Amino acid sequence: MIGWMRTTRAKLMLAIILGVAMLVTWPLRAAFSIFGLTDMGVAARSLRGPIWWGGAEELQIRGVQLGTVDVFLNPIQLLIGRVRIDVSRRLGAPEDISGAITVGFNRRGIDDVTGALALAAPLAPLPVSRVEFEDLTVHFSGRACTFAEGRVRARVPALISGLSLSNGLSGEARCAGDAVELPMVSQSGQEQLTIRITENGSYQATMRVRSTDPLLGAALGANGFRQIGSEQVLRTVGRL
Repeated sequence: MIGWMRTTRAKLMLAIILGVAMLVTWPLRAAFSIFGLTDMGVAARSLRGPIWWGGAEELQIRGVQLGTVDVFLNPIQLLIGRVRIDVSRRLGAPEDISGAITVGFNRRGIDDVTGALALAAPLAPLPVSRVEFEDLTVHFSGRACTFAEGRVRARVPALISGLSLSNGLSGEARCAGDAVELPMVSQSGQEQLTIRITENGSYQATMRVRSTDPLLGAALGANGFRQIGSEQVLRTVGRL
């Protein structure tokens, strides 16, 4: 028995067993650093459990709050040289969210994100309360946007008299040079919102409203809009 343990095959099997044991118990916090998620602006108040199935309290990506979620590593993606960290919260509530953070060969991004995020603070002073995503996928290679798809919808609270956007503004994500662009338009086509986000989290957001109603124009002006030609325009820039 002792002689068998000294063979090359036995040593290899023992190494594999020890490796698997380490992976099974690998803490989630260590994995976040090793896979470069902290460099992507991913942080949490606390991380618990192993990488294969753990949890994150008050998870955020570049300051955007996702809240408390389940987090786990997708082992199948490792076989093709890609790290996929799935994130989900499924409570049957409007705050449910699911998707993944992915890291590969000179590529990083998000995959299959479905849910809603409160973005009133990051997008202020734009009158947007939250943005909803449906199967949103965005990939960056270096600083360039290489792939983007999925539907987005911005919800606008009834804060401005005369501006009726009960269905919000919606559109399809796309790449526009080095940025991912989220062009959204209202059902009437009179209101437009375009958000551009680069790989480092810098963003530009512009909302345009076409209207000849002087009362609406005055209300928009009181909320920071400026008249440019036949449109009322409000722009903001920042970094997530």
